[in-house]
Amino acid sequence: MAAVLTRAGGRSKRSVSGFHLRSVLAGHGPFSSEAASTAVGDRVVAATGEHDGDDLRSRIFRLGLAKRSATAALEKWSSEGRDAPAAELRRIARDLTRVRRYKHALEVADWMKTHHESDLSENDYGMRIDLITKVFGASAAEDFFEKLPAGAKSLEAYTALLHSYGRSKMTDRAERLFERMKGASLPMDALVYNEMMTLYISVGELGKVEAVAEELKRQNVSPDLFTYNLRASAAAASMDLEGFRAVLDEMSRDLKSSTEGGWALYRDLASVYVDAGQLLGSVNSPPVEAGEARISQREWITYDFLVILHAGLGRPERIRDIWRSMVATSQSQSQSQQRMTSRNYVCVVSSYLACGRLEDAGEVVDQWQRSKAPEFDVSACNRLLDALLRAGLADAAGRFRELMLQKRCILTSSSSRAAVVE
Repeated sequence: MAAVLTRAGGRSKRSVSGFHLRSVLAGHGPFSSEAASTAVGDRVVAATGEHDGDDLRSRIFRLGLAKRSATAALEKWSSEGRDAPAAELRRIARDLTRVRRYKHALEVADWMKTHHESDLSENDYGMRIDLITKVFGASAAEDFFEKLPAGAKSLEAYTALLHSYGRSKMTDRAERLFERMKGASLPMDALVYNEMMTLYISVGELGKVEAVAEELKRQNVSPDLFTYNLRASAAAASMDLEGFRAVLDEMSRDLKSSTEGGWALYRDLASVYVDAGQLLGSVNSPPVEAGEARISQREWITYDFLVILHAGLGRPERIRDIWRSMVATSQSQSQSQQRMTSRNYVCVVSSYLACGRLEDAGEVVDQWQRSKAPEFDVSACNRLLDALLRAGLADAAGRFRELMLQKRCILTSSSSRAAVVE
């Protein structure tokens, strides 16, 4: 399952010709989903010009197989006296990356460097490092980075290499690079710290996540929603309820001075997740001392918080993609391994409800009823309704009550009776 979990990051305000490398990176590593990206990729192909036209984009997309050369296609295009401006090459490389055609994307990026070196931006160098990692590995990306001129070793390039180490789980190299970045007096942002937190979660060094968060605070770097997602995930996976509540309390304080959308909903859903899903002390929670069980538990919790994150960001389509990945993963688990429990169903149902997706929530409830999760009963549903009401999500609670009536499940909790009276 670890291969399915990708990275969370922040968003950069810097852009070049509409291309945000750091946003691209933010969509690829431990908190967006590789399984989801495959489904998204199919939609991107349809939207990015893979058709019968004779424009440059179409020619390159029609190559299909990786063994076919994008460089040869570009050479032929140029020999016909046609222009291939840097902005267009940048867009093509971006779209190829989205559909996971990394070799062709790298060839386009290399062509851009050869023919438009004076037009290259900091983001372009970062994009090449990311693509070199995907095609040739982290060591090749490191070699490329070290050979860059000093002026090209920007925050974007450093961050791309840090991500390269993170996705390869090269903890020692990542830590050395992180210290090097601090020593270079770079304008560090939340994404850099998110990278380190993500790495520590992926290798199971959960105790180091809060240390990185404290460093972020000391450097007066503003956290983003992804930062809190990582911290909450680490605390939950460590079964640290006190630490988890502290993260939510800190979010509440930051909400007073921030306009970033989704924070309030994310905080409320995280609270629902703990209250209704009984995160700690649950019969579903395997002993953290058991190595295999611990790994499985951590990854399931990471899935849950990925769902909550996208609910907070208002992305129900991403919730659907992740949910499908969760179902596939659960079906592939052996009887000796942990499968989805009611806590996971609670997370997805409550997130869909918060996004106003009653039909989607109903489908998950149907799967929950058919599953082997032992806690699908009225008490589990009552806990979810109570948690939604306590979190102030009255509309979502109303939708859930309506949904359960459709499923012929009568809720009898005190919160349910109070809501009916109202």
